[in-house]
Amino acid sequence: MHSSGLTPYREFEWHDDHGTTAELQFAGSPVMSYQYEAVDNSTPERLGETYKVFHHVYSPDGSRLMTKGPGGQFPHHRGLFYGFNRISYGENQKADVWHCKDGACQTHEASVTQVAGPVFGRDVNKIAWRGTDGKPFAIELREMTAYKINGSTMIEFASVLETVAGPIVLKGDPQHAGFQFRASQDVPDRTSDQTYYIRPDGKADPGKFRNWSSKKDDSDINKRHINLPWNAMSIVLPVERADRGGEGATEDKRFTVCYLDHPENPKPSRYSERDYARFGSYFEYEVTKDSPLSVRYRVWIQDGEMSVDEVDRLSKSFADFEKTE
Repeated sequence: MHSSGLTPYREFEWHDDHGTTAELQFAGSPVMSYQYEAVDNSTPERLGETYKVFHHVYSPDGSRLMTKGPGGQFPHHRGLFYGFNRISYGENQKADVWHCKDGACQTHEASVTQVAGPVFGRDVNKIAWRGTDGKPFAIELREMTAYKINGSTMIEFASVLETVAGPIVLKGDPQHAGFQFRASQDVPDRTSDQTYYIRPDGKADPGKFRNWSSKKDDSDINKRHINLPWNAMSIVLPVERADRGGEGATEDKRFTVCYLDHPENPKPSRYSERDYARFGSYFEYEVTKDSPLSVRYRVWIQDGEMSVDEVDRLSKSFADFEKTE
């Protein structure tokens, strides 16, 4: 902890309340936080607030939360999240750890590692994927690493999922499976008409969205929205006006969120976009004892707009860096 009145060192620090939230800060400002409160079945409201673990993300300057938590439009979408809505295993057992229906859920089991220093902050957590009977059918190690680069935030997501219940078949749809980013409720409430996407084949206009559909296998959109190396979303959020001295006045500010899909992740990867600022991709996979599921993604967040070339360079550096390890 920093002494009161002193300028914080420009390094990462974890602040963990050891029960609900572990917040990563850089130079005293929040970067991301792990939301891991234990499942609370006391009321439907509390269950909805606690049936999944996820990470919140803050704006690059740390002044506001960029992601949505429980509640709001489509409460099953929140923050940076990873899961699948169509899972089968065992003797015809089914589980949906996206909507967390009928008792299925994700639970925090243990904090494996928390690292912080001048270059990056990282947490690794053990997460149980549980079925409707309450028993875990898979155990995940989820690693999140954050860097601050030229005023932007880069977050690396890495996950290894292992079965504890025999073969597991992971399926879903582009809206409710895989690795996804959901922005603040402020977008659907105030600025969704200003959301637009940037793709490898160009910048789209606001209101122009692509969503892979299982009902349109041969459609042009399906052919153009599968196995993308990256996708990016540009959104507008209200931020506090610096010239008003914290009096509550806000102004709209644009941010770009880049979603970089590692080439070694399972394919085909099917993409989804929404004007309320949820996007990502999913795939199908069978997890066995000898074939755990390993994935890696990178998320880049910066102020303002970005070009196709700028996002493409980020994507290529991600893939090229991994080849050199």
